[in-house]
Amino acid sequence: MNYSAGMGKIAGYRKEITELRQKMRAVQAEMEPQVVQDYVFSTPDGPRKLSELFGGKEDLILIHNMGTKCSSCTLWADGFNGVYPHLVDRAAFVVTSPDSPAVQQEFAKSRKWRFPMVSHEGTSFAADMGYRTPEGRFRPGVSVFRKEDGKLLRFNNAGFQPFDDFCAVWHLFDLLPGDSEWSPKFNYD
Repeated sequence: MNYSAGMGKIAGYRKEITELRQKMRAVQAEMEPQVVQDYVFSTPDGPRKLSELFGGKEDLILIHNMGTKCSSCTLWADGFNGVYPHLVDRAAFVVTSPDSPAVQQEFAKSRKWRFPMVSHEGTSFAADMGYRTPEGRFRPGVSVFRKEDGKLLRFNNAGFQPFDDFCAVWHLFDLLPGDSEWSPKFNYD
């Protein structure tokens, strides 16, 4: 297939993706949100409730991170660090993991992350939100919460995986020729 024909076909697929996203937003608008409890997280400054993570915003984007041992979660978090000012202009943003607050702080400092982190270590939060398997394995993803009429509501969530919509690196690599066995690393020295 020549370049022009191939790009035409790809443009058609991109249009289909755009249409699917519109359908997903329509379903989301019709969904009844999930009421959630006011979970308590650990921070370097002591316990903080989910309701306290909104920082004066109506909405909260909460990232479910697997912790310091996951290079893919680190890749996603590195990307969020770059867009963090844009995100917090619209909603509160926080990353949670099973690591202790001290481990989180040390790792965040080494990565120059600017966003707040909280620990769900020792809580049922990840499992209740669907980001810990019955076997005890943590899974990465995102949940979106809103405070409304004195309730905490989860309006949406999505799991993370390679080539998802939440990491620009994968989409740029998609443009490269051939297949790649690339996987993220903590350092590229």
